[in-house]
Amino acid sequence: MSTETVNKDILRGGQFLVKETKCEDIFTPEDFSEEQIMMKDAVTEFVDRELWPNKARFEKKDYAFTEEMMRKAAEMGFTGVAVPAEYEGLGMGFVSTMLVCDYISGTSGSFSTAYGAHTGIGTMPIVLYGTEEQKKKYVPKLATGEWFGAYCLTEPGAGSDANSGKTKAVLTEDGKHYLISGQKMWISNAGFANLFIVFARIEDDKNLTGFIVEYDKSNPNGISFGEEEHKLGIHSSSTRQVFFNETKVPVENMLSERGNGFKIALNVLNIGRIKLAAACLDAQRRTITEAVKYANERIQFKTPIVNFGAIKAKLANMATNAYVDEAASYRAAKNIEDRIAIRMAEGNSHQEAELKGVEEYAIECSILKVAVSEDVQITTDEGIQIFGGMGFSADTPMESAWRDARIARIYEGTNEINRLLSVGMLVKKAMKGHVDLLGPAMAVKDELMGIPSFDIPDYSELFAEEKEMIAKLKKVFLMVAGAAVQKYGPDLEQHQQLLLCAADILIEIYMAESAILRTEKLAKKEGEENIKPQISMAKLYLYNAVDVVNTKGKEGIASFTEGDEQRMMLMGLKRFTKYNNMPNVVELRNTIADKLSAENKYCF
Repeated sequence: MSTETVNKDILRGGQFLVKETKCEDIFTPEDFSEEQIMMKDAVTEFVDRELWPNKARFEKKDYAFTEEMMRKAAEMGFTGVAVPAEYEGLGMGFVSTMLVCDYISGTSGSFSTAYGAHTGIGTMPIVLYGTEEQKKKYVPKLATGEWFGAYCLTEPGAGSDANSGKTKAVLTEDGKHYLISGQKMWISNAGFANLFIVFARIEDDKNLTGFIVEYDKSNPNGISFGEEEHKLGIHSSSTRQVFFNETKVPVENMLSERGNGFKIALNVLNIGRIKLAAACLDAQRRTITEAVKYANERIQFKTPIVNFGAIKAKLANMATNAYVDEAASYRAAKNIEDRIAIRMAEGNSHQEAELKGVEEYAIECSILKVAVSEDVQITTDEGIQIFGGMGFSADTPMESAWRDARIARIYEGTNEINRLLSVGMLVKKAMKGHVDLLGPAMAVKDELMGIPSFDIPDYSELFAEEKEMIAKLKKVFLMVAGAAVQKYGPDLEQHQQLLLCAADILIEIYMAESAILRTEKLAKKEGEENIKPQISMAKLYLYNAVDVVNTKGKEGIASFTEGDEQRMMLMGLKRFTKYNNMPNVVELRNTIADKLSAENKYCF
């Protein structure tokens, strides 16, 4: 572990809400090492050579081609980036695994789903929970692409409520095998997987148990498959139902302990959520680049449409979301990597360190999953709009990009579930004393009772007002969430619409702060004059975030207060979402769009 990691003030998960973060203490895409840049270039070259020219084949449901491309990715080492070297992986850090997941996902949702399902939920449960014997037997095959993995959790009656699955595991009389029987659905990679991570219930256990189940076509062992699902998007991602009929699984293939399956599922999904955010990043960049190129080439009323204000606004918003999503994703990834390094230095095993490192930032993982999956949908939708009628045609890349993006809001836990989780986990952390919410919430309550200051602060430094605004947005969350917890206590989880409002406020705070910190760090390195578009994006995102916080704050406050309490909180909301110097949003957008037009691509 580096001295830099030890000396850096690394916040615990969720503490961003109550503690100030310095720009020097976050990692940004501008901080990639030479090794990471080389890896990024290798992945991009693979995508440009093998995947992008063959987009049409993915759209034609060519599952064999997806498998072929997965084998080529494995030959390049891409399927083993997160696997320790002793199991024939590359043993790269968490940021590097995010980077590969990011750039390999730029062209086709079909391929990125296959890649993510194999390297994430198909492999990591064994890496993180397997015995040494299980890891030695299975992980090298998965890391090298000799075998491909799939993950069998969802059932017809068990989606978001995953622990309600009906699949059974019955111990044989000789005690040497479990017989697994049940039905799993929406199983990515089912058509070519050699190994399944299967969750089943033993007797009447409260929680599921995980199993490693091999599949051999020549000896199906009670495993059969439904037809390939017909889906809105990700057409060449093999998605089938998997049926188990007394499938014999050796007792030594139980993953972790009996009844630990639900915990495995939750922790692996935390990793899946932040990796899903990464998998939406290059999709945004490439969509923006295609939209900019088209807008520069498309002539209407004797001028390229990129010169029209309506198009500039779209391009600026698309680029801003991508830039902010990058900032937040790599900020959290480095936090996780540093926490893993600290735990390993303290004597934790690699398994324990990675599990606890990711679990620490489960709130941020849920935030990113929601924010980035929704931004990629907006970006592809606006991409279609910029292409106009051509965007609706399957002959342009926008149509398939839009369809592929839609699934991101559903898998790895729906966005609704992740919104509820983000606030719920934060409240639980506060109850455990890991994040002090009560003290800051009481301070905000006292501030509301006091007389506000009418002094106008000095805003001469870059982002001085923006940082003050973010601090005020945090007060909005503390005000709303603090009062809600005080009123409802443990029954708060029953008030989902209020929690959804609080979650949207929390999300905007983390994303906006990440953008400001990334840009402040860049300004210190490059100089303010040289990064005007990035400064514009950070300011534009915050401006939009303030609007969201204001709207969601009003909705939340009105849902559980009345009379004097409501009037006081609404006055607080108005105070905490008020700019002293309102930014010129049109000018910000034009600065961003003009840079995109000049570079003819996403260039940040």
